[in-house]
This record gives sequence, C-alpha cells and structure tokens, in this order.
Amino acid sequence: MRRKLLLLALIFLGVGLGTFELSAGPKDDPAAKLPFNKKMKWANGLFKAGSFYTAEEYYFQLKKEQPRNPYVTYMIAECMWMTRDYPPAAEYYAEAFDLAPEIYPEAPYKEALMRKQNGDYEKAIERFQYYIKNYKGKNKKVKLYAQRHIEGCQMALNSLNDPGRAFVKNAGPNVNTAYTELSPLPLGDTALLFATMNSNKIIEYGKDKRKDYVSRFMWAPKEFDRTRIKDTFEVAMKFEDGKFNDNKYHVGNGSWSPGGLRFCFTKCLEEDSLKIKCKIWVSEFNRTRGVWAPAKELDGFINDPESSNTNPYCAMIGKKEVLFFTSNRKLQSAGGFDIWYSVYDSARKTYRRPQNCGKKVNSWGDDITPYYDNRTNKLYFSSNGWKNIGGFDVYSAEGGPSRYTNLTNLGFPINSPADDIYYIQDPGKKDNAYVVSNRLGSIYVKNPTCCDDIWRVIKEPSFYVKGIVLDEVSNEIIPEVVVKMADLNTNVLKDTSFSREGNFMFYTPMGKNYAISADKPGYISGRTTLSTTGKSVMDPDNTTLVTIYMHKSPMNLSFMFKTCITISIKEIFNLILMGPSIHWLIS
Repeated sequence: MRRKLLLLALIFLGVGLGTFELSAGPKDDPAAKLPFNKKMKWANGLFKAGSFYTAEEYYFQLKKEQPRNPYVTYMIAECMWMTRDYPPAAEYYAEAFDLAPEIYPEAPYKEALMRKQNGDYEKAIERFQYYIKNYKGKNKKVKLYAQRHIEGCQMALNSLNDPGRAFVKNAGPNVNTAYTELSPLPLGDTALLFATMNSNKIIEYGKDKRKDYVSRFMWAPKEFDRTRIKDTFEVAMKFEDGKFNDNKYHVGNGSWSPGGLRFCFTKCLEEDSLKIKCKIWVSEFNRTRGVWAPAKELDGFINDPESSNTNPYCAMIGKKEVLFFTSNRKLQSAGGFDIWYSVYDSARKTYRRPQNCGKKVNSWGDDITPYYDNRTNKLYFSSNGWKNIGGFDVYSAEGGPSRYTNLTNLGFPINSPADDIYYIQDPGKKDNAYVVSNRLGSIYVKNPTCCDDIWRVIKEPSFYVKGIVLDEVSNEIIPEVVVKMADLNTNVLKDTSFSREGNFMFYTPMGKNYAISADKPGYISGRTTLSTTGKSVMDPDNTTLVTIYMHKSPMNLSFMFKTCITISIKEIFNLILMGPSIHWLIS
C-alpha cells in the first residue's frame, strides 16, 4: 500500500528491536486520506507492530483533526517514549493528563521518567512527588518505584556537583553512524572490534536487501602519528576472521575466551511485534589448520529455548573460565533480563548449567551487558532496576562469579540521563574505557537521542615526553645513551630506555613530577624535569618536547685526584696550562 522506510534501533539486549518506518509523504500514501476512525485503526496497528515512527506520524495527522483528543495525544507520547525522544514525550504526557486525568492517571509518572532521562531532575522530582501523593491504586510497588526514581534524581544532582574524574567523548564518525553501534571490544590498545549497521542513510524496506542493513562485526584501527598511538580511529573495515557475520542475522556481542581459542557472539532475529530473540554462538580456532571452525549454537542450558540469550562475555576468575551472559528466562529470575554465568569444563569442552548471579547484582528491572575485569575482580554491567541517574546506568560490583558486594553506580560523567550500556575497560595499564550511549552528541537520523553510539571514556589522557640527548659543546646527538625517568618526589624509577640514536619517549601519567636523566660512559650525566600536575582529564592528548644536554668527562680524572697531593708546583703549573677543564678540578 505504501513505500516503507526502515530505521532500526538495535540494542541487542533481547529486550526488543524497535523498527521505525518513515512516511514517504501524503502524496503517495493512500492511508493519509482515510477517515478518522480507519486511520486511528491503522495507526494503532502500526504501534502494535512496533513501527513507532510511522504510527507517530499518523497520530499527528489525527491530532490535527482533533487537537484535544486525549487518546491521540497520549499515543504520541507513547511513540516518543519508544523512540527515546524524551523532551517532547514529557510534554505530550503532561498534555494527555491535563485533558483526561482520570483516564491516564499514570501519565505524571511517565512524564517524570521522560524529564529524568532528559536531565531535568528538579522537574522530574516534582512530578514523581505529585504522582506519589495522588496515586489511588492498590499497587504499592508503583509508589516504591517512584520513590526510587526520586532518590536517583537526587543522586544525579549530587553527582553533577561532584563528577568522577573522566572525560567522555564520541568515538567519531569513523566508528559511529546514524544507526546504532554496540558491543565495543578493544583489540589491545591499537584497534576496536564492534557491531554496526554501518549506514548513514534511511533504509528503505523492500528496496534495500536485508544483507545491507543487518548488524555485523567491523573493526577500526587507531590512528598513529609516528610517535604514538592516538585515541582516534581510522575508517572501519569488515571483520573477516571466522566468517562470523551472517547476511540473515543481526550479529554482535563478540568475546574471546581467555586463551583466545574460542569466540562467543550473538545472532538475533526479529519475531512478532518486531521483538528480537537472540542466541549465543561459539566458534573454535583450529590450530592445525590455522582457521576458525564454523560457529555453533551453545546448548539448551545456555540458549534456553523460551528465552532470549545474549551479551556473552568470557573471563578468567581464579582458575575458572567463566561465561557471563544475559537472559530473560523465567526460572530463578529476579525480574526482566538477568545476568547469568556458566563455568567452562575444559576436560569435556562444554559449559556447565548456568547459575543466576544473584540479587546483589540482578534487580527487578533489566540487568544487561556484563563485563568482568579480573585485574580488579569487579563485574561491570548496566541496569534500569537499581537507583540510577538515567535509564540504563553502568554499575560495578566486587566479587564473582556468584557472590558480590559493594554495588556502585559509576555516576557522572560515565553515566548520563540517557541509556548507558556496554561498559568495558581498556586491556592495558591505563584506566580508560568504552561505553555505548544515546546521550546528546550521538550521531542520529530522527531525534538526538534515538540511537546508540560508542563513546570513549578518558580517565587518563595520553601525555608523553619526547626528547633528544645532545652534546652541550658540539650540539651533536649523543648515541647509545641510557635515559631514565623517575618520580621526582619519591625517586622511584618509572621507565628506562636505551637509545642507539639519542632519542627517547616516555608515557607521563598526569598528576606527577618527573626527573629525566641521561647517562653514558665518558660523559657527565644530564638531567631535566617535567610536571603533569596541572593536567586535567579534559585536556587533549599531548606530547612535550625536551632536550637533555651532556658534556664529556675530563680525561684521567681518577689519576689526577690520586696524584695531585704529591705533584710538583711546576707540574701543577703545566696542568693548568692544559686548559680550563683541568683547572676547575685542582683549584
């Protein structure tokens, strides 16, 4: 009947796959000419099918015909909630409540949620308090949830006044597109693996082939400027290892086993109402042939047939290899999507029956995207069920794999009023990380917070010192020199370099004072100092250039000190005539 333009917002949580259709315009759209009741039925059908953008368009047409229709107004707000268009959604919920407060008593609660996710915390608190005061229903949990959101807003205001030491920046257009990116996985400190639809154009359903818009793995190397690896990315490329991508499935959530011989990932398909159902697959590396074997579904213990199972992450905890994942299975669930784990049996090469991570981690809401850092023994994950400052917030919990303590919201700026998921730390010494978010600043097609981008969490900008060692007299480079960098305050050695060509480069974390010295036989040591105490996480990456000067030691220095007490006056006079370099030693 009409040309359909498809806009997919993939979260790959198994929670849902929102498919948004954009009208081709009333001139070639017969549905736009339908009478009011039939158009209403058409719009409701689209909403039920998950085509929220298209449904929203028709509801707006209906609202022009009946501006004070409370149902139409309310449904516009519902469409905007589903497409994460927070500010106008809040306004339309408020309008629907003003038009029909007895029909939509829950509208102030939803309005408050939208204001909270837009960062309007004080107004959100006001509306939550109004809802608690005026709610007359029997469901006591509703007031409990509203009170928890009030506490989350208060926590957000406190965190804004005292944010964490980090700078969060968009990973840039070489990684992110107008559609959703997800599941970042650092490849050392030089590249990033992630999943994306890799499109900046509106996809036309029925015209564009499925293989052109399913999510797939891609990777992007970091840029290099001859002296150091930068925190920006080159153009993304297809990830060809193992042929994990599939033209029929949405693919993402990659994770290697600790030994690197297995690769777990997710394959997902749309179901009724465009909900998405995911399964976890695994591929094993054939060391004899040097190739990845065809991927296989994990067994029914992991891929519960009645559930969506996704977000695999492999980690080593003690001597056990553990697979964390997310599932909305009902048995032993705390509610919604929970985080589960399964221990790998290396003898049988199978995963054991999975266990729930427990109520210290899993909430009444959805708990998703687990990542385990075995350097700190912390589980990182996202949740919308604990006290939060937005929608999904990133949390950490100590322990694992079954028992946890010290549940902590990471706060601003890692979390935002919007949704923040897929937090993962860099594998190296630096404390930087990645997070996926639809916060303001994301690249988008329809509205500023519709779609998720990969963001870089910079807790430690890249500060380097680059230098050269020169002869003080000739100004020539001194080769084969040992350069050392130490903490100026504690004298603790931080780094050493043997330079054949007389140059050096050190990483200089901020907040320190450094002493850099150069040594070589036959030369008196040279030295310089450098301070990064004035640096901030908001500062860009920077390289400081320094020069260390050295001059040659006098000849026969030890002999002269031993014999000068018996040398004759005449010989002393002769030594003085040798030049100023000797004169200062015996004067």
